[in-house]
Amino acid sequence: MSAMVPSPEDVFKVLNDHGVDYIVVGGIAALMHSSPYPTFDTDVCPETSPENLERLAAALRAMDARIFTDAAPAGLPFSPDASFLRENPILNLVTRYGRVDLISEPAGSQGYPDLARDAITVMIDALPVKVASLEDVIRTKAAVARDDPSVPVLREILDRSRRRS
Repeated sequence: MSAMVPSPEDVFKVLNDHGVDYIVVGGIAALMHSSPYPTFDTDVCPETSPENLERLAAALRAMDARIFTDAAPAGLPFSPDASFLRENPILNLVTRYGRVDLISEPAGSQGYPDLARDAITVMIDALPVKVASLEDVIRTKAAVARDDPSVPVLREILDRSRRRS
């Protein structure tokens, strides 16, 4: 696989087509909340029941997912199944739709149940997509890197939103 422009809409379509329960997190979620900072991957926090992980594994196979490493940017082949996904709570992948990072428990959170409480649903190309709330995006991004330049910008977006309400 060669480097490509990320296509998060296609990632969401495949996940939705396979019935995967997930929440968009990270930079792509920040973009959905009006962050001006670009991102080069699609970060997803999956619900981790065995049934959902099997659906996720099928979706990854449909996306031709491979494990991304700096040494092998085209990806290393693997056989996704629920057991593998459960044993590897963070996976950096490359797919036919660009980079996809699976993060079962984003920093500063307790995973899907925690993020689902305040997640919002946005429509993207007629697909319902759950996105972490702006507060949760800030919380998880701040927990990863104290010097993340997007965090103060996201806080300002949140403050402006609260002032308008």
